[in-house]
Amino acid sequence: MTVSMSAQPYPTHVAGLEITDVKEQLRRAIRGERAKLTDSARLRAATGFATVVGDLPQVKEARCVAAYVSRPSEPPTLTLLARLAARGTRIMLPVLGSGLQRDWAWYTTPDDLQVRAPGRPGEPSGPTLGQDALAEADAIIVPAFAVDTAGCRLGHGGGWYDRVLARSPEKACVIAMVFPEEVYDAATRPLPREAHDRGVDIIATPTGWRWVPEGRTTA
Repeated sequence: MTVSMSAQPYPTHVAGLEITDVKEQLRRAIRGERAKLTDSARLRAATGFATVVGDLPQVKEARCVAAYVSRPSEPPTLTLLARLAARGTRIMLPVLGSGLQRDWAWYTTPDDLQVRAPGRPGEPSGPTLGQDALAEADAIIVPAFAVDTAGCRLGHGGGWYDRVLARSPEKACVIAMVFPEEVYDAATRPLPREAHDRGVDIIATPTGWRWVPEGRTTA
């Protein structure tokens, strides 16, 4: 899909602006564009993501997938989770653990997902697995505001997924889900990147996917 660069939010260069501020500026702009999506567009996207990501060989062949429950502003994941669970894939999801530390727990059914704090996505009610549980994952599906063609991912800003990916098993394929217009050309519109940022292996949209050459090794 060809995306007009004029339709993509992109921060203008301002001398002295910190890269964290540039990232936040871009997040706000993309969040605003996502807010314009209609309910029917989100429903179509949910079906598209479930098909595209669910049919990826790296996901179809996975015994265990680490994924996430989407917020309203994010590419929807519940249809995808249901499809993976129906085929018998084990799915682990992020949860708040002890001391407000992020942890993992097994997904069972959508009815089991509980919203434990305002603004947070639903979480499984089962016991936490410990952060080392990620070693079981054959594929890791991560949220993003945008991804460029060099694999740079613009996340929410907390850094948790960057730390997760830094410890992720080499065997695990990392997949970022974004809307088509949130794929940026790294040659002309590279996303702002910091030393701690971790790249992804595959970019998935509701209409297709692409490999990122050496995505996670690009710094």
